[in-house]
Amino acid sequence: MPNQSILLSMKHITKTFPGVKALDDVSLDVKEREIHALVGENGAGKSTLMKVLSGVYPYGTYDGDIFLEGKRCAFSNIKQSEQAGIVIIHQELALSPYLSIAENMFIGDERARFNIINWDKTREDALKYMERVGLHENPNTPVNKLGVGKQQMVEIAKALAKNAKLLILDEPTSALNEKDSEHLLEILKELRDTSDISSVLISHKLNEVASVADSVTILRDGRTIETLEVKRIPGENASISEDRIIKGMVGREITEMFPKRSNPIGDVLFEVQEWTVYNPDNPEKKKLDDVNIKVRAGEVVGLAGLVGAGRTELAMSVFGRAYGDAISGHTLIDGEEVDISTIPKAISHGVAYVPEDRKELGLVLIQNVKENTTIAKLRKIAKLSVINEHEENVVAEDFCKRLNTKTPTILQTTGNLSGGNQQKVVLSKWLFSDPRVLILDEPTRGIDVGAKHEIYTIINSLAAQGMACILISSEMPEIIGMSDRIYVMSEGRITAELPGRTTTQEEIMRNILNN
Repeated sequence: MPNQSILLSMKHITKTFPGVKALDDVSLDVKEREIHALVGENGAGKSTLMKVLSGVYPYGTYDGDIFLEGKRCAFSNIKQSEQAGIVIIHQELALSPYLSIAENMFIGDERARFNIINWDKTREDALKYMERVGLHENPNTPVNKLGVGKQQMVEIAKALAKNAKLLILDEPTSALNEKDSEHLLEILKELRDTSDISSVLISHKLNEVASVADSVTILRDGRTIETLEVKRIPGENASISEDRIIKGMVGREITEMFPKRSNPIGDVLFEVQEWTVYNPDNPEKKKLDDVNIKVRAGEVVGLAGLVGAGRTELAMSVFGRAYGDAISGHTLIDGEEVDISTIPKAISHGVAYVPEDRKELGLVLIQNVKENTTIAKLRKIAKLSVINEHEENVVAEDFCKRLNTKTPTILQTTGNLSGGNQQKVVLSKWLFSDPRVLILDEPTRGIDVGAKHEIYTIINSLAAQGMACILISSEMPEIIGMSDRIYVMSEGRITAELPGRTTTQEEIMRNILNN
C-alpha cells in the first residue's frame, strides 16, 4: 500500500526478568491500514513484547521507546494504552460469562449519567459496534450462550467501542473452527480497508498469516530476525511462502513437517466396541452412538471431524468415564475386556489421555516441572507413602532430556513455561505412567511450528516402541500427515475409515458432510 505512514514504532525494546533476557533490542514498525503478523516459536518474546506495548509491563520496567503516531508513549497500565487507542485481545477471552453482550462491551466504560446506567443507550451503542463486526445477536444475550467464534466478535466489538486505532490479537483463531477463523480474518481485512484500523496478529497458523498479513515480523530467542513485506497482486497468492517464514522462525528449514514413520505395525492392542454415551446435560440425547474403533500396536490412528463431532467426548468417556452418562459398550486390551471405568483403573491398565486443554486439565500450573512429571503415578517413586525425592529428581531430569523440554530447572513453575514446553511436561507425566495406549487430544494446539515438529517426532518414537496412539486434531494436514489410519466422526458416529497419508482433505470432508 503506497504512502502509508508509520502508526506504531517500537525501538530497541529490551526486557529482562531475573536471570532471563526475554527481549533483546527488539524493534517493530506497524504502518497505518495494515495487518502486521508477529510470528516466532513459543518463548520467542511475542507476548512479552505486546505486554510492553499495552502497559502490562509499565514504562520504566524495560529499555527502549514506543511511539504512536509519532508521539512517545510511557504507559503505566493497560487503561492508558487503551485511551491512546491500543487494545489487546488475549487468547483467553476476558469476558464475564453471565453478563450480556452489551454489558460486557462497556464494562468500565458504562453508558451512564450521575452513576445511573442508560440501558437504552447501552443497547443502541452495542448494536452499532456489533453490526461493524457482523455479529447479529440480541445484545441482551448472555455471553456464555455464544460459541467461541461469536465471543471473539464480542471482544473485537468491545475494542472498537474503545476507539481502537491498533488491535493486538494473540492467537485469535486457536480455538475456532475453520469457518469461524475465516470470518474473523475477514473482519480484520474489512476493518483495515474501511475503518483504517491496523492489527498486530500473533499466530502459529502460518497459512492464515500468509493469507491476510501485509507484513510479517519474525522473532527468535527474544530478538528481531527480520520483517518481510508481503507483496500482493490481485488474483495471486502472497509472495512469501510458509516455508520462508518457518526458516526465519526456527533458523533452519523443516523439510519434512510430518516426519516419516517406518516401524512395523502389530496386532490389535486396543479396541472400543459398541460405545454409546449420553449427554450429561441432556440425558435423552446421545453424544456417541455405537462407536467401534481398533488400534494396533505401533499404529497412530487419527480421529477427524468438525467441532462437536464427539471426538473429545469419545476420548474422555473411554478414559475413566471422565465424561458422559449411561455409558455402554466394551473396551478391550490384547483381546480381553478390561474395566477402565475410573481414571485410576484406566491408568493401571495402561491407558493415558493428553487432554485438549493442557492448562485446565493437563497440568497443575502452580506446581513445578518435577511435581507435574510424577503426579500421575506417584507410587512408582514412593515407599510406604513417602516420596523418594532423589528418585523424583532423576525421573524429571531424564524426561526433560528425552523430550528436550526447555526449562531452567525442574523446579521451574510449570505455568511459566512456553506452550510447547508445557505440552512436553504433559507428555512426560503420562509417559511416566507406563502407558500402552496413548490418546492425544489436539496435542499441538497453540504451539509453534518448531515445537510441533518435536511433538510429531515424539509421537513417532512412541509408536516405534509398540504403543497404540490415538490422535485427535482439527488440523486436517496434521491428521493426514501423522496417521496410519483415520476414523471420520460426525454427530457422534463413525462415518468412514480411511487410510492415512494417502487420503485427501476433500475425502475427509465428504465423509463428514455426507453423514
